[in-house]
Amino acid sequence: MIEIDEDGKRSLQDAEKYCRSFAGHYENFTVGSLLFPKSKRTDLTNIYAFCRFSDDLGDEGEVDTTEGRINARHALDVWEEDLIRCYESSPRHPILTALQRTIRKHNLPSQLFCDLISAFRQDQSVLRYETFDELLDYCRRSADPVGRIYLMLFNLRDEELFRLSDKICTALQLTNFWQDAARDLNKGRIYIPSEDMKNFGLTEADLHEFKDKPEFKSLIRFEVERTWRMFAEGSELDGRLPKRLAFEVRLFRLGGESILNKIKKIDYEVLTKRPVLSKGQKGMIFMKTLFSGGGIGIQA
Repeated sequence: MIEIDEDGKRSLQDAEKYCRSFAGHYENFTVGSLLFPKSKRTDLTNIYAFCRFSDDLGDEGEVDTTEGRINARHALDVWEEDLIRCYESSPRHPILTALQRTIRKHNLPSQLFCDLISAFRQDQSVLRYETFDELLDYCRRSADPVGRIYLMLFNLRDEELFRLSDKICTALQLTNFWQDAARDLNKGRIYIPSEDMKNFGLTEADLHEFKDKPEFKSLIRFEVERTWRMFAEGSELDGRLPKRLAFEVRLFRLGGESILNKIKKIDYEVLTKRPVLSKGQKGMIFMKTLFSGGGIGIQA
């Protein structure tokens, strides 16, 4: 439901409470937010709520509004119009009311948020990608802005840091595509580039048979290996960040790399098996991250 506050006078306290409640429904946020410095946790909550709500709008076929039901693409247009109000006047949705404070506090550019919405909008019409470059452009808008926003919360705006962050964020997005190949196929979406399938002698019909043919395994191995290279290219970001943020980035990166290892261990059979990490494995990643980085310290 896109809630509209017509007079734009919703209190900031109520808006931030709304964001905390909304974000709290997602387990990953509840756990991850505890690792973030307390002084920045509200801003993280506001940003997370924006990203999740935008994603949810894109996943819905139709959305309820105060003016009736509208399709998801129109809903994202309405959402973007309200986002722009964060920069020009007063937004109407509680998530954006809270986000406006975070935007002003950290001087966050509108383009990053608009790029995210454009990616969610693209999911409504683009269900296939011909080339890897097209897929990278999607990742540039669907994943990279989040990493840049994280850096800006710590007042980091160096272009080289942005470049390294982009590598990791894109690699994480690609990892998710290879992990969820079967799920996406069931939804009518294929993120594996058509040119890559052709190069390995595969057609879309081959994927719909849900059989992990030798050619398909070779294809996924190819995608996994170049995703590994992206993680490697971005890995030096850890050593250039404040300890607390470096811990967060390293944790995300090791989690993504662990999924790639899982894909390798199941012999790249992602159409019949979905590689996931157990709670024990996630715990091991946390401990490895904690001790490899010399701890995270205590920050308010």
